[in-house]
Amino acid sequence: MILPKVRDPRLITIRRGGTLTDSDHQLLVLWALTCAEHVLPLFESMMPSDLRPRYAIDQAHAWVRGETTMMASRAAGGHAMAAARPLIGAARFAAFAAGQAGAVPHVAAHELGAAAYAIKAVKAAVPEGESEERGHEECLWQREQLPDAIRALVLDDQRLRNDICWRVFNC
Repeated sequence: MILPKVRDPRLITIRRGGTLTDSDHQLLVLWALTCAEHVLPLFESMMPSDLRPRYAIDQAHAWVRGETTMMASRAAGGHAMAAARPLIGAARFAAFAAGQAGAVPHVAAHELGAAAYAIKAVKAAVPEGESEERGHEECLWQREQLPDAIRALVLDDQRLRNDICWRVFNC
């Protein structure tokens, strides 16, 4: 569960009654994609012939460019999450990160899902004694990738939803 019961209006687009501008929504998508792409090799090395997570990422990029619909991106994200379900470990979490990133055009609040699953992927890819340190490093790396225009929003969102995102944002 990565979405709160009560949605934050800052993560709902203006046309749906929130305060999120289209440009900031696009930045959230791009940041989520950066997080997911960073760990995608953990899936692709395990499942090189399964293109669903890569396709979800490609569709979300296409949405940002205005080349596909939100529904197409969301559907591709769902297929990436289906690719994750039978797997375990880092590959599973990396595919979930791609799926969440693909869903951000539909629901901006999925941006933390992509980031949280990416951190979980990194933690699962290393020996247990190194997982907390590597997760912390990934969290810091993700924060370095945040565009200034959405930095405060995402950091506050991490603070508010850290508990429902497996507490991975304690960096």
